[in-house]
Amino acid sequence: MMTYILFVIGFFVLIKGADLLVDGSSSIAKKLKISNIVIGLTIVAFGTSAPEFIVNIFASANGNTEIAIGNILGSNIANILLILGISAIIYPLVTKNNTVWKEIPLNLLAAILLGILVNDVRIEGGTFSGLSRIDGFVLLAFFIIFLYYTFGISKVTGEISDEPNIKQLSNLKSLLYIVGGLLGLVMGGKWIVDGAVKIAELFNVNQSLIGLTIVAIGTSLPELATSAIAAYKKQTDIAIGNVVGSNIFNIFWILGFSALIRPLPFSKTSDFDIIMTILASAILFIIMFIGKKHTIEKWQGIIMILLYIAYIVFLIINK
Repeated sequence: MMTYILFVIGFFVLIKGADLLVDGSSSIAKKLKISNIVIGLTIVAFGTSAPEFIVNIFASANGNTEIAIGNILGSNIANILLILGISAIIYPLVTKNNTVWKEIPLNLLAAILLGILVNDVRIEGGTFSGLSRIDGFVLLAFFIIFLYYTFGISKVTGEISDEPNIKQLSNLKSLLYIVGGLLGLVMGGKWIVDGAVKIAELFNVNQSLIGLTIVAIGTSLPELATSAIAAYKKQTDIAIGNVVGSNIFNIFWILGFSALIRPLPFSKTSDFDIIMTILASAILFIIMFIGKKHTIEKWQGIIMILLYIAYIVFLIINK
């Protein structure tokens, strides 16, 4: 019973840990006169992806690769269909040209690249189908290119100019926040992975289903909070940019790093989830040109949420 209690508590501890780590690190970075843009693109961006990252590190290290894979695929699908759907209902999401023509297509490219890399057997034969350590290096190389591009547009165009809300803390308090945040991430991540394994055993379902649903939605809560609040404040490009950036981080950085720890085998049952990840990314791009140009309208947000519900129902019935 305690494992299941810790599983629930783990999400709160994990997310609070990420929040403390971001606050402490950002405060120190600000005192070191690091610009708000750089803080936003590095510390804050990594912080919102920290829950998925820590869960995947534990899952990969323990050999629970289905949870690691399901967590990322499920998070990316939820980010687009559920989180952007909810955000669009709160307020229509207007998107900048740069996001429409560069970041969103890159998000789609990341999903397609993942689909190619994990289908070794179908493409070229062999015995292993999944992400090898070489594939991990490939994904991390794309991640470095993405970071270079992001820093480039922030300097040249100044498009990424929204300042993160940085708390001014004393050096001691900043250090305590960082240490406490790291401890929270580690403990929360371990409790979530242990609980997910137990839940899968209890209900006699594969770990992939738990990773795609409960774990994925739980680790996506920071993105949900960020995008929903941004939509409420009518900062719509932040709402979309947060989701798109998180999805790119998830595939290039988190899956890439996870594959370095332990190669991630993909079963044939994961093909549908990869197709759904690609489809969700493609839907986001197509929506930019349906109805009001470069805008996710409220009716489109409702459709996106309904598609997500249909996907979850399909998983429960078929996994």
